[in-house]
Amino acid sequence: MRRAAQIGRLLRITQVFVRHDLDEFVRALHLFRPYRLLLRLMPWRWFRSSPAPRARRLREALEELGPVFVKFGQLLSTRPDLLPEDIAEELSRLQDRVPPFPGEQAIKVIEHAYGGKLDHCLRAFDPRPAASASVAQVHFAELPDGTPVAVKVLRPGIGSVIERDLALLYTLAGLAQRYWPDARRLRPIEVVDEYSKTIHAELDLMREASNASQLRANFAASGLLYVPRVYWELTRTDVMVMERLSGIPVSNIEGLKEAGVDLRRLAHNGVEIFFTQAFRDGFFHADMHPGNIMVSTSGQYLAMDFGIMGTLTDRDKRYLAENFLGFFRRDYRAIAESHVRAGWVASDTRMDEFEAAIRAVCEPIFARPLKDISFGRLLLRLFQTARRFNMEVQPQLVLLQKTLFNIEGLGRRLYPDLDLWQTAKPFLERWMRDQVGPRAFLRNLAREMPKWSSVLPELPVLFYDTLQRSASASPSDERGIDWLRQEMVRSQQRMALAMGGGGLMLGAAVVYLTGQPALSWLGLPVAGWLLGLTGAGLLLAALVFRRPA
Repeated sequence: MRRAAQIGRLLRITQVFVRHDLDEFVRALHLFRPYRLLLRLMPWRWFRSSPAPRARRLREALEELGPVFVKFGQLLSTRPDLLPEDIAEELSRLQDRVPPFPGEQAIKVIEHAYGGKLDHCLRAFDPRPAASASVAQVHFAELPDGTPVAVKVLRPGIGSVIERDLALLYTLAGLAQRYWPDARRLRPIEVVDEYSKTIHAELDLMREASNASQLRANFAASGLLYVPRVYWELTRTDVMVMERLSGIPVSNIEGLKEAGVDLRRLAHNGVEIFFTQAFRDGFFHADMHPGNIMVSTSGQYLAMDFGIMGTLTDRDKRYLAENFLGFFRRDYRAIAESHVRAGWVASDTRMDEFEAAIRAVCEPIFARPLKDISFGRLLLRLFQTARRFNMEVQPQLVLLQKTLFNIEGLGRRLYPDLDLWQTAKPFLERWMRDQVGPRAFLRNLAREMPKWSSVLPELPVLFYDTLQRSASASPSDERGIDWLRQEMVRSQQRMALAMGGGGLMLGAAVVYLTGQPALSWLGLPVAGWLLGLTGAGLLLAALVFRRPA
């Protein structure tokens, strides 16, 4: 029965794609070529006007196929490294246009989640949805004490719908993998795997709530971005309750002007928020389209919908910063070397060829005024160039590139003369100084010292145990024992050197981190002097060690 249902759904997809003149995509469905030809012979197709661009036709077909395919198209739009640029750009315009489900069903979902009547936890629940999407919808309500809240409720039965269409997408990906010439480059099964992880994450509102809490903590002391509070005691897998926000939609330019919001400052703040999330926190809101952002009358951004977040490792951040600064300085050799250093391009890559390819991409872009240059498009061009040198573009970087593209578009709608470079360059230079300079070294040293403080006391015991074992060895092992003794003395010497240097560096770290406490001598903290002298003593002891004959 399930197999028959899948075949029927495949026929439906083929019908929709053929109706939108997407034959180049239907060819992947090798089994349905005769059906495609039959549909094309229908008389009403003989006198059709010239079709719209293929990217638009694909977007319209996905919208017709329903919410799961719409969300899949949205995911594909975040992979411009895999798709032609026209399709990636058009798919980014996909919107969830799903009719809301009745408020009575929402109440049943909430009561089932809480195991009791709605009015025990919420009051003044508005059954009319304030917003509706393919996976969930939002209702306004109040807590028993009158606090206004927003209640997000999963769409009933959405899990089974997603599983059905996911199985179908895997079938399509398998057919494409087998019959489509471009499948090896586009990796359709891997793309569906990525989508499966994303859509299943959106089905867990506890995860979205944890994303919101993390972002709120990151910006707790900032006046740039406000993230609503999550009411954890009322949050479940299929219900999330958050503080209700009120503000002006960021797309309402006239409304922002009437409220007296400084649009130039607002645009620059958006760029600063993005770079702070990416480089300071390594945790960023990856779905910052205008529908998810409002602005308070004081000009503070208000964030909503935390289902899609991105994360960056220290290596990712270093890679991005080096590339951006290389762009600023037009140092294409540095950009090429950063790819090799990150391990994303083979070490035997011809640097001159890679540098020349990057220059060919960047120089035409730099022919325009700096304020008109798009960071997002620059990164996209870089990813496309790197793929020619067998770089596997990391999904988190592509997600960041897409987010940056959205931030740029939003910022320039608010303030057309926005110069992202003017805002970003000082931020990135400051970040690089903090990451690779003396301060970063001392900070990392101080962070690692607790670990070493628990290990160092054990080293003499281990050293003694090893000597005891060597003393009890048989005479036939004398030659090996002599070598072991020599190695141990050399190791002891190296250890003393390391401890001495570490003591000196730790003293410097204490001086740097503690500043000028009351207990000091000659302007430096006594703790720093003691640690430094200890290190000097150990260093002296290491220098007088004699190597064995």
